[in-house]
Amino acid sequence: MRPAGRKSAANPQKRRSQPGEPRRAIEFHHQALVVLRKIGDRRSEGNVLGNLGTAYAVLSEPRRAIECYEQHLAIAREIGDRRGEGRALANLGRAYGDLGDSQRASACYTQSLAIGREIGDPRIVEACERGLKHLAAGA
Repeated sequence: MRPAGRKSAANPQKRRSQPGEPRRAIEFHHQALVVLRKIGDRRSEGNVLGNLGTAYAVLSEPRRAIECYEQHLAIAREIGDRRGEGRALANLGRAYGDLGDSQRASACYTQSLAIGREIGDPRIVEACERGLKHLAAGA
């Protein structure tokens, strides 16, 4: 039997977070941002901001998540990273939904869905369709 919190070799996605992991992740992401900003790696900076936002979302801190996702979105647009833009918008949709702001959530999901279809990214498309369906069910 595997100890709790260990990844399964067959399915690395079936990993349960241990207490404190999101906080440790936040620390590591902040350290990474310092380095990435120093060397000017904007794409990686955007990705780390997205991951940082997700860590805050896991901790039920949607406002802090939104701050990170908005920064990720700005960088993605600045460097022309359409996939990053789509992911950031989908994450914003989820975070605004968590805050109960269905109108903003729907707008973000709709923009992200269009980008996902444009670039042919099924993960973005599926996430947005699921998010929009969830919003419609709650309306």
